[in-house]
Amino acid sequence: MSKKDTIPHPLTWMPTLYFAMGVPLNIVAVVAAIMYKNLGLSNTEIALYTGSMYVAWVVKPLWSPFIDLFKTKKFFVLFTEFAIAMGLGAVALALPLDGWLPLTVGLFWIIAFLSATQDIAADGVYINAMTAEQQSKYIGVQGICWYAGKILATGLLVSLTGYLHSTEKGLGLSWVHSWMIVMGALGVTMLVVGIWHRIKLPTGGKAVVLDDSRSGAAHVFHEFGDVFASYFKKKNIFLMMMFVVFYRLAEGLLEKIGPLFLIDGREVGGLGLDNVAVGNIIGTFGSVAFMVGALLGGIIISKVGLKRSLMFLCIMLNVPNLAFVYLSYGLPTNITWITTVITIEMFGYGIGSVSLMLYMMQQIAPGKYKTAHYAISTGLMALTMMVSGMACGAIQEAVGYQYYFIIVMIATIPSFIITWFAPFNIEHKPDEIPTATAET
Repeated sequence: MSKKDTIPHPLTWMPTLYFAMGVPLNIVAVVAAIMYKNLGLSNTEIALYTGSMYVAWVVKPLWSPFIDLFKTKKFFVLFTEFAIAMGLGAVALALPLDGWLPLTVGLFWIIAFLSATQDIAADGVYINAMTAEQQSKYIGVQGICWYAGKILATGLLVSLTGYLHSTEKGLGLSWVHSWMIVMGALGVTMLVVGIWHRIKLPTGGKAVVLDDSRSGAAHVFHEFGDVFASYFKKKNIFLMMMFVVFYRLAEGLLEKIGPLFLIDGREVGGLGLDNVAVGNIIGTFGSVAFMVGALLGGIIISKVGLKRSLMFLCIMLNVPNLAFVYLSYGLPTNITWITTVITIEMFGYGIGSVSLMLYMMQQIAPGKYKTAHYAISTGLMALTMMVSGMACGAIQEAVGYQYYFIIVMIATIPSFIITWFAPFNIEHKPDEIPTATAET
């Protein structure tokens, strides 16, 4: 029986899979920062606490081989999604307590490690259960669905906190109770998605069959070492690693400071918007623009090829960051104009965002340990986001928003340089089929 006969159609499980990946990562990376801003923490504190949580994605290659070696990818997806649901519920319950800050930071750390594990397993399902042609065809849809999770977390529900807190337009609740409701809603969302995946998600392949004479722990550690040894033996691996590290450097500097800039008062160089406005800008107009851009980026890659389109995609990823330079110097007050500028920036970001993930899938991951090698690559990508995320708050408070966004533009230069030299060693046949099973 062919793969197409045995594995459910990608549109029955891939959209919710990447939606569920987008929710917890953006809770840790963005939503937690906005929550802590509302609760009175400084930009330096916020960046340090939430930026350091990226360590989970940096070190996830250390346990990624075990997801290839034990059970199925589906097992780990389900386990992490249900555990994340419980963790978000715990955050909601911890917020009104006296020790809310260390408790919530600790819970977000746990959620971060669960989310990183979820990423490994979910990407393993995508890589192993789809052909190279399907991977290219759906890479734009994948990005849209991942971003839909971000829309829910950073857009719609952030706007909801503003409505719940507002005394003029909403219910007048405290920030604590507003965020309790939102964290509970996010937990329920992860629970529902986990139940759906219990029914529809393919396994993503059985555990890798070990092929030496060792047994027990010795066998496992031998294969664990082989995962990393084989990764660093790949042709041009140093250049490919540099591409992964530097391609999204400027984005790492913008991810946390961008929303804080929108919220901060004009007396400190921000735009002084409330949560409702920020949520609407990011979660409605900007998010639609991103999704259209991601879909267009996927179409460009499928028609032209990743190699020929990569520099164009790099331009579209980085040049629109000029929007924040303009906003920080112009400080416009017209909400429609601010929304338009951010929408244009996110449209370009959407077009350029799909390229790195597909590059890692098709140029770095192929081989015996696809899931683990892809996880190592995404760990390198997370290292960039962690270092830039931890440092961005202190840098911004030291130089102000105007100079900070100029620094962001300077940080795009390495992205252009490494994109020019990015190696392409593998030519994929459109109908190439990875090994996987379709058990559910």
